[in-house]
Amino acid sequence: MRQTSPHTDELRPWQTRLHEIIYESHTAAGKAFDIILLIFIIVSITVVMLDSVAALHIRYGRLFFVLEWFFTLSFTVEYVLRLICIRQPWKYIFSALGVIDLLAIIPSYLSFVYVGSQSLLVFRALRLLRVFRIFRLVHFLSEMQFLHVAILNSIRKISIFILFVLSTVVILGSIIYLVEGPANGFTSIPQSVYWAIVTITTVGYGDIAPATPLGKLIASFIMLLGYGILAVPTGIVTTEMALAAKARRQANEACPGCGREGHDHDARFCKYCGALL
Repeated sequence: MRQTSPHTDELRPWQTRLHEIIYESHTAAGKAFDIILLIFIIVSITVVMLDSVAALHIRYGRLFFVLEWFFTLSFTVEYVLRLICIRQPWKYIFSALGVIDLLAIIPSYLSFVYVGSQSLLVFRALRLLRVFRIFRLVHFLSEMQFLHVAILNSIRKISIFILFVLSTVVILGSIIYLVEGPANGFTSIPQSVYWAIVTITTVGYGDIAPATPLGKLIASFIMLLGYGILAVPTGIVTTEMALAAKARRQANEACPGCGREGHDHDARFCKYCGALL
């Protein structure tokens, strides 16, 4: 006999259908919704960026204003639809994605509140918050959890590696301080360590440079060492990503109760709220 959840019958058929379109991507309608939403986000970000150019704002300011409000209203409708097609909308409201979605639309409405001689300055400041729309692209990154696990598993190894690098630059900085001295710009060990960090990362600002043959030899060694060091974190993260991909056994189905993903492939109930998948 099939198990049921106390939350099974709370969603009406049209809400269930709406949930499949908005939160799922395995259906044709869901894929179309994701593509349209992705296009809207990219175009809206482009409009905000172009509107910040003075020459374009003077020439196309009215068009940008109309487009901005079109996208704001579109995202508002999408935000409301996301709330009405899940059983526990408050969980979405206070989730990271819910907060980002709200930050993406609220600046336009807040601009109505601030009126007066200084309203334009406040409006320009509020417009900066619209950049949060770019974070809404995480809706389309189904591998976000996979990447998160890989980075999390790499933190300890990378921390040990960074400790090794810090020890190396302290030693090399001290050596270059003894070799070059204050006469060539290496006025202290911290200043020399700063130069070693800039050199080993292959940045090379050029504000301090060794002048003696021995100093140049040490600098050459640090530069070559830097190229090898840059490859280590990449290898660590790549290895962890491969291990995470091998161990990963998760489905991309979003819960109709709380909208969260990351369930086991054979799960029948949500591990976060207990709703039937």
